[in-house]
Amino acid sequence: MLDGVRAIVLDVDGTLVHRDGDKIYVEPGAKAVLERIRSSGRRLAIFTNGSHEPPAWFAAGLRDVGLDVADDEMLTPLLSVREYLRMRRLDGPVLLFATDSVSEYLAAEGMNVAGPADRPDAVFVAHPGTLDFAHLERAARAIMAGARLLTASYVAAYAGANGPILSRGAMTAAALAKASSTRPVIVGKPSRAAIRTIENRLGTRGSELVVIGDDVTMDVAMGKMDGTRTILVASGITGRPDPESIPERRRPDAIVDGVAELLDWL
Repeated sequence: MLDGVRAIVLDVDGTLVHRDGDKIYVEPGAKAVLERIRSSGRRLAIFTNGSHEPPAWFAAGLRDVGLDVADDEMLTPLLSVREYLRMRRLDGPVLLFATDSVSEYLAAEGMNVAGPADRPDAVFVAHPGTLDFAHLERAARAIMAGARLLTASYVAAYAGANGPILSRGAMTAAALAKASSTRPVIVGKPSRAAIRTIENRLGTRGSELVVIGDDVTMDVAMGKMDGTRTILVASGITGRPDPESIPERRRPDAIVDGVAELLDWL
């Protein structure tokens, strides 16, 4: 399954860990899998759709529970949204729905964050800490006037230790989509901006890359966009479906019960 693979992309929640509030539980075999990937000489990236903190925060959290993840191996929609803006040559003001730490991070990384008097060219929904109706209305009117509606994720929930954790970003993006009669553009998983971000970071693409995660609609769907190999981990949100029940365009190349099964392949 991994013959010829030079780089591996792993999901976080439901794949390497489960979360229960502020607590993080490491999946069996996750630490050994990361060690085996490195010892095999393959390059590694970790991509989470989490967008309430900068990427380094997620890397630090994984290190705190014993998973050896470097800051520059951690990818999130805060990186792929900038890739989308570059791909589309959009450099105008971006109106944010994000926490203060994320707004500060994006501004420091060069994003043209919209101020109170700016007319936004795009609206980006990350993970807002709070919601304000005046801010929602301003964003909806900007979208109706031609601004693009971008969202880190449009999946309703992700895997938690005690069941699905609802996505505040998806709920916010849905409200804006309804108000403006516009379909959001996903810039996290699954999107071409996300896969481009991965390829640029790892320096490889296509069949030399494998995407591993627990969500058919995000991880597997993203891999299928660029012809990469995909492995579904049944420990998360999708579970272990009958492969024949999955449309071929989203069918993983393999299904494992947990990441520990990858050790035999590595």
